Amino acid sequence: MLLGNNGQSVTAEGSKSTSGSSPSSGGNAHPGTLNAGNADKPIAALPPRKPSPFEQCNTNWNLMVRCIDAVKKGEPLPEPTPGEPGTPGITITDLASFSPAPGTLAGEPDNLGVAGLPTNFTTNAAAHTRSGTLFGYPVTARFTPATFVFRYGDGQTRTTTTAGKTWEALRVPQFTPTDTSHTYAERGAYQASVDTVYTAEIDLGTGYFPISGTLTIPGPPQSIQIYEARTALVAHTCDEDPATEGCPAS
Repeated sequence: MLLGNNGQSVTAEGSKSTSGSSPSSGGNAHPGTLNAGNADKPIAALPPRKPSPFEQCNTNWNLMVRCIDAVKKGEPLPEPTPGEPGTPGITITDLASFSPAPGTLAGEPDNLGVAGLPTNFTTNAAAHTRSGTLFGYPVTARFTPATFVFRYGDGQTRTTTTAGKTWEALRVPQFTPTDTSHTYAERGAYQASVDTVYTAEIDLGTGYFPISGTLTIPGPPQSIQIYEARTALVAHTCDEDPATEGCPAS
């Protein structure tokens, strides 16, 4: 269990926090979970990336400091010393204190919907940076959304690699199914939200290099009101006969 800047808890799963880390100097903390297993759909594997030479320095903090000095001097990176003492290297758990921003959910149209028809959802989560200190050293952390877990409030979820787009941006009619839409079976008010799963990189003044693992940051709930659509065959319009079924005066 970790604590963010404002004292809220951050639950860590799958890795241990390294001692000696200090909170970020900016931003408010938000609760999060590491490597959450709440996805309901498999995610396609990411393409392989070329490892950063700096990653070999992240076995312990003493070696990392020597690597930073070598880069600044234009010298080759030092090799790890077997059994070298010192604080362990930086882990994704350490970066939880830098408080990645939660994504805000929006449903369209206007957080309203119709039972039996798709309600479209988007989130504003995007790549961003946080600055702070680790082991007394200034650090900039860059968080990039990798996946999103949309929670629709009726017990259903969807995991995607997209933050979603509006119907207008997709150039499709309203109530068209999308990669992030959801169809509610019944009318009512639902509390929907989105979890943003971030990957992280850090910059110690020598350029960014990645940190293994992910941080999952839950977003705040958004009330979604779902209505029931009713149709009826009538002989006249509401203008022609205000007493017609379904008209405001009826």
